[in-house]
Amino acid sequence: MDTLAIPTGAHELTAEWLTAAMGCDGTVTDVDASPVGTGQVADSIRLRLTWDPPDAGPPSVVVKVTSSSETSRAAALGTRTYEVEVGFYNDLAPSLPVHRPGCWWAGFDAATVGYAVVLDDMAPAVAGDQMRGCTVDEASAAVEELALLHGARWGDGSLADLPWLNRYGPDHAASIGGLVGMMVPGFLERYASSLPDDAVALTERYVPLLGAAAADPAPRTVVHQDFRNDNLLFRGPGGRVCVVDWQTVSLGPALSDVAYFLGGSLLPEDRRASEEALVRHYHERLLAAGDVELSWDDCWTGYRRHAFAGLTMAIVASMLVVRTDRGDQMFIAMAERAARHALDLETEALLS
Repeated sequence: MDTLAIPTGAHELTAEWLTAAMGCDGTVTDVDASPVGTGQVADSIRLRLTWDPPDAGPPSVVVKVTSSSETSRAAALGTRTYEVEVGFYNDLAPSLPVHRPGCWWAGFDAATVGYAVVLDDMAPAVAGDQMRGCTVDEASAAVEELALLHGARWGDGSLADLPWLNRYGPDHAASIGGLVGMMVPGFLERYASSLPDDAVALTERYVPLLGAAAADPAPRTVVHQDFRNDNLLFRGPGGRVCVVDWQTVSLGPALSDVAYFLGGSLLPEDRRASEEALVRHYHERLLAAGDVELSWDDCWTGYRRHAFAGLTMAIVASMLVVRTDRGDQMFIAMAERAARHALDLETEALLS
């Protein structure tokens, strides 16, 4: 297993490689591949497998592998997303009760840009859609998974020993502000005409507040950092929301995930009507999920503090990955909803 070559593209996912990677008591004799998902940093493929003997392994798996796009490969190396996802499945996932696909194999090699994770196929679960938004009931089920993710290792100092997880130094707040500031002009040149005037104005002035947002005094825990509809699977077996795409997981403040999710994945009118109840639901489940001390007032303040998270992600991601029509629509929706979220919660005044 340790000497198994790490694929550098979908063409290397052969029957022989899958047999070795999955370690079942049988042999993969045929592979039928089809693309799945909408990810822009890696290529995701559903593989339908023929086994000898027939019941030796699962009938299908989903494999994430190095992107065929040079732009996306470069972005993945620069942001360490391949390394991070492999680290999550190999080093961290077994200690977390959050619902996620089981992982058969995961590997990464920076020298060859080799990367692959072989995952359980969660069909018939249905992928969320960022532009359409989720329902309030779906959001309620999703924040329950966030509480399980955050509560299990809340304030766990040993997490700092994982370098791929604890990868942000003390100057990160300043550096992210500088990075976003450099990208804002290009983002607005591309998307300003599709955004409301007040969202554009907020984008032009919010970057100096990112340092204050990052100065969250809450204990650190495992955070997903891209917890949104496109990375959630709904209506699967057992009814739980399944969380995928662990390429951005890090050590950080829990409420950044909650604000990012509710601000970007609910339609604004649904969010306004339900967000306090949803955050209270998250808070109750978080207190039950682990050894957590967090008052309701601190929870709500943390939620308000991180309302810019979706806007920052929309700016940075849109400027790093290969451009697509769906990607443009998604980044516009993310930016508009996140800006509306921050304006509704008066996050500028809080951070100022």
